Amino acid sequence: MSSLSATIQDVFNEPGCGKNANKSEAERKKGCTKQLQPGGAAGGCAFDGAKIALQPLTDVAHLVHGPIACEGNSWDNRGAKSSGSNLWRTGFTTDINETDVVFGGEKRLFKSIREIIEKYDPPAIFVYQTCVPAMIGDDIDAVCKAAREKFNKPVIPINSPGFVGPKNLGNKLAGEALLQHVIGTEEPEYTTPYDLNIIGEYNLSGELWQVKPLLDELGIRIMACISGDGKYKEVASSHRAKAAMMVCSKAMINVARKMEERYGIPFFEGSFYGIEDSSDSLREIARMLIERGAPAELMDRTEALIAREEAKAWTAIAKYKPRFEGKKVLLITGGVKSWSVVAALQEAGLELVGTSVKKSTKEDKERIKELMGQDAHMIEDMTPREMYKMLKDARADIMLSGGRSQFIALKASMPWLDINQERHHAYMGYVGMVKLVEEIDKALYNPVWAQVRKPAPWETAGENWQSRAMAQAEAEAAALAADPVKAEEARRAKKICNCKSVELGVIEDAILANNLSTVEGVREKTNASGGCGACAVRIEEILAQMVSASHAMAAE
Repeated sequence: MSSLSATIQDVFNEPGCGKNANKSEAERKKGCTKQLQPGGAAGGCAFDGAKIALQPLTDVAHLVHGPIACEGNSWDNRGAKSSGSNLWRTGFTTDINETDVVFGGEKRLFKSIREIIEKYDPPAIFVYQTCVPAMIGDDIDAVCKAAREKFNKPVIPINSPGFVGPKNLGNKLAGEALLQHVIGTEEPEYTTPYDLNIIGEYNLSGELWQVKPLLDELGIRIMACISGDGKYKEVASSHRAKAAMMVCSKAMINVARKMEERYGIPFFEGSFYGIEDSSDSLREIARMLIERGAPAELMDRTEALIAREEAKAWTAIAKYKPRFEGKKVLLITGGVKSWSVVAALQEAGLELVGTSVKKSTKEDKERIKELMGQDAHMIEDMTPREMYKMLKDARADIMLSGGRSQFIALKASMPWLDINQERHHAYMGYVGMVKLVEEIDKALYNPVWAQVRKPAPWETAGENWQSRAMAQAEAEAAALAADPVKAEEARRAKKICNCKSVELGVIEDAILANNLSTVEGVREKTNASGGCGACAVRIEEILAQMVSASHAMAAE
């Protein structure tokens, strides 16, 4: 586990990470050497994150070393697509049992690797470490090395047992495994000045295929997509690309930065959601490739393609704009989608009443303010009741979210559209933008909503469960408005860190009592941000607000 600890330390000290950008070297080390605590895997464990990041590599056998439940819970839980091999959708697990816990599971792991090679002969096998074999001391690095020498086949250890941290850490540990064992291990058959890596794109619902034809038309070759619809050999030879586009920096910034450091491959963070963002990304790709040796006429061809595709997209969505006039959207998502989808919705003529930022970085929030204005309604953590009330009060006409929130919209008898990884439609690029608009229109004007909003024949007005729920919520809001003491108690009782169940009031009291100024200090005194870390940005904002308030009081 010592090498794993060193890898985790290196990942947390990643200089390309937004949280670390403004820290000194001493602060980075101080924050990263703190021991992980129970609850750190709340919301998804490191193993789950590693599997999510790598499973879209389509021709690789993904072998989970652990109890069968680990593979069962992680298998096929995202809608990635493949244009070739479907081996990645076959679930392989060593299915260790009580006997293996006592005597060790290394022999079972070696036997499983041999069986996969004999039956499927994949170009590589990825072996995922999980909690139980990590705790009993199974050395998957040694087993993978022995298998690699025995069978002359790449057998890659993915050291990301669930207990080391949250899903996002697992994403980065998966990237570290690629950097250590895969990238740079093979040479491509040929190279061109137009070779591009796309990093952090998973081809959900086939979204990559909505952009690839545009790149093909420009002569730009996707040398490797890490990892959507990716192939092992492509990733292994991706160090010869001329430039890279980072789609999700929260997941794989370490891969992009270290490839730039080791192989001189420059990268930028872009988005293919929305018309203008797609055009901006294509321009930036062309600019970087020209700087790296592609002919200057690539930019002229890129601008011509952009003009044509933008005209087609604007024409296709023009007929929907009158239907969307005055329609309001509640966007419940996080990360990069919190701003990239905002841009797309605004282009369609829809009004955003709010967007969640629970998993968004400080940079994501700044992008939202650029798009929606400085007074943008950014929702940190909206409760189901608050979502329901917003929809029922007609402050939003449709909700876009992941599957877990759909039932709130359905209970409110309001349209809902899935934009999370489980979705069945692709919304990337120009054609994806048109598809998104079409699906929103279908949801908004589906006649079923008029039917389900009608009271049942046996119901009395104001007596159904929806009316009672709204009346209860309004009564609670009125009571708080009439009692400042209760309102303050409710404000202070708001959960900031769900993993550790730390309330706002506890954090504020600790900041005041100990004169705290950093997230690390708050974590030390309250345990807040000691789990998945998603609340760290919120704690930074609380610190900034309290500093600002103290300065204002001093000025008075």
